[in-house]
Amino acid sequence: MMTSQSNTTQSRKRQAARGFVRVEVKVREEDADLVREIAGALRDPSRHAATRSVLRKHITSSPAKNFKVLLASAPLAGIELDRSEDFGRENDL
Repeated sequence: MMTSQSNTTQSRKRQAARGFVRVEVKVREEDADLVREIAGALRDPSRHAATRSVLRKHITSSPAKNFKVLLASAPLAGIELDRSEDFGRENDL
């Protein structure tokens, strides 16, 4: 006979084989139901793609492909980019 712990282990192994991982998060009490709903939508194959798309669009920042792309997308309006020449300090040798 399998114990409860063994059943849980087997269930997690089956979920891992399907690409799922267990995640524990700490959130405010009033946000717990919201986080559960989001997790449920991400688990549901019929809602997964739409939920993931919305979350990526509104929550995560788009990763830059390289440093040049990151600089090109930076809001630099009003920032002074010129600097004076600095010859360092004088040394008495």
